[in-house]
Amino acid sequence: MSVTAADGFRAAGVAAGVKASGGLDVAMVVNDGPLSAAAGVFTSNRAKANPVLWSEQALAGGSARAVVLNSGGANCFTGAFGFQTTHQTAERAAERLGIGAIDVQVCSTGLIGVGDESFRAAVLRGVDLAADALAGAGGDAAAGLTSAQAIMTTDSVPKQAVARGDGFTVGGMAKGAGMLAPGLATMLVVLTTDAACTADVLDRALRAATRVTFDRLDSDGCMSTNDTVLLLASGASGVEPDEAALAAAVAAVCDDLARQLQGDAEGASHDIAIEVRHAATEDEAVVVARSVARSNLFKAAIFGNDPNWGRVLAAIGTTDASFDPYAVDVHFNGVRVCHAGEPDRPRDEVDLTPRATAIVIDLFAGEATATIRTNDLTHEYVHENSAYAS
Repeated sequence: MSVTAADGFRAAGVAAGVKASGGLDVAMVVNDGPLSAAAGVFTSNRAKANPVLWSEQALAGGSARAVVLNSGGANCFTGAFGFQTTHQTAERAAERLGIGAIDVQVCSTGLIGVGDESFRAAVLRGVDLAADALAGAGGDAAAGLTSAQAIMTTDSVPKQAVARGDGFTVGGMAKGAGMLAPGLATMLVVLTTDAACTADVLDRALRAATRVTFDRLDSDGCMSTNDTVLLLASGASGVEPDEAALAAAVAAVCDDLARQLQGDAEGASHDIAIEVRHAATEDEAVVVARSVARSNLFKAAIFGNDPNWGRVLAAIGTTDASFDPYAVDVHFNGVRVCHAGEPDRPRDEVDLTPRATAIVIDLFAGEATATIRTNDLTHEYVHENSAYAS
């Protein structure tokens, strides 16, 4: 189950005509309470889509009763018309649900620069259809699934996750398959919990979780304009968990969804985990791992099942992290191919045919560690992104 796994939530996914394919394209998630605490993390891109601009303002009070999401159009760089469309979306949902427009979060995903009268009409139609179709009280799995399907763009599968705590539940859904880079990724994520907690507690849990999950997913180094991760609490369980217990459950769901996003990255044939050990600081470990994740030469080598560790050293040498390049060890899938900056085990001992690929870089510069998740660079990725608009 997904966003409907936690008590107090209903959801729906409908086909409203936003997508030319006629597929599901508008989703709604409603928090029936009794609480309406909420927190959010949004893209750090300076070019923010209209729904992000709206939702950041609406969430300032730490409360949300509903989320409306559409695929088939990002509603970004669509001028005043686009912001008015977002506002009208929130107003229509509020009217149908008997709440205030400020209580409605709005999310969009799809092509930038798409948004005309037909787009607006379809989204508003979708709000009406979704409001009529809402279900899920008591854990209706179908309602959660259709909402997860309705936010898909280039995704090949819907993404859902659940974690159970002591008397409370955290559920979630996500979309994303490309432009996966830090400052979230090209993702829309809605998390729900029936725990009784404040917006401040939710905010701390969400930021701690995104820092080590979504923010460390770097598929192609391209940051989106629409990234949104929301966490809503209904309080329907009546359980006020220990803050650490809630944070652990939220982190578990975020980690699960991040792995699903990585596994569905456009055209990828390898899921790569780049772990940096013994860095001077955690931030430097992240910088070093990310330098490798963003090397097209390295990613192309992995696609070709080539354990080219020289490309790893070349990438980490571009950073200002503290380490001696001639003291570094590099492992490919458990085989140490480089020791102290020199060749070690023969390359033919490395098997890169499995999809799961583990790169370990030991800097011998401190005690900190961090892992960045990425994918290889494939023909399919290039084709899909060259043909996306058509």
